[in-house]
Amino acid sequence: MPHPSLTNPFFLPIWFELAAVILLSMTAGIVAMKRGYDVVGVAALALLVGLGGGLIRDGIFIQQGPPGVVTNPLYIQGALLGAAVGALLGDRVERFRRVIAAVDALALGAYAAFGVQRALGSGLPIPAAILIGVVTAVGGGLLRDVITNEEPLVFRPGQFYALVALAASTLFVVLTVELAIRPTWSAGIVIVLTFVFRVLTIVFNWKTAPLAPPPQAPPSI
Repeated sequence: MPHPSLTNPFFLPIWFELAAVILLSMTAGIVAMKRGYDVVGVAALALLVGLGGGLIRDGIFIQQGPPGVVTNPLYIQGALLGAAVGALLGDRVERFRRVIAAVDALALGAYAAFGVQRALGSGLPIPAAILIGVVTAVGGGLLRDVITNEEPLVFRPGQFYALVALAASTLFVVLTVELAIRPTWSAGIVIVLTFVFRVLTIVFNWKTAPLAPPPQAPPSI
């Protein structure tokens, strides 16, 4: 049964979701071009990265009909547009680095809250809902790294990203379930706070640290 706190669920505006899909697909297009992929490789990677979080959430965890990102052709078109823009801009995309970082910071909190809401609305327990919120937020980038045979960025020490998604997902649960705040208001609070904290991590370069020192390479003979 859906959680009673979600009687008035919030929904991401279509334009916001499309902007996030285009942004993620742009990063995929840039990575694919740097690796020398052909047009099929660029398009395939962009589709998987741009739509990956939603596909994992709806297709693996929730499983209530076809994933939303494949029922509306605008999502696929947006992913392909992002791939084309990323491929055309290439290294010049650095000029728009601040804009991309701002959109990404907004999308992180929005996707985390939306993923949690979808999970709670499907009757899943709170720990699973928080996990799905994190996966929705970081799933596309995780797929990008796995497919391109890179160690996933979210697993390595670096600026707070997955931890921010975890905090955003947890905060949405606290606001909606524990404090009974309307999901729309809760989502707004989560998005704003996540955006502010993510920007602060970029400005001040706050980073996680490895739990143990990396193994030393054996000396060459």
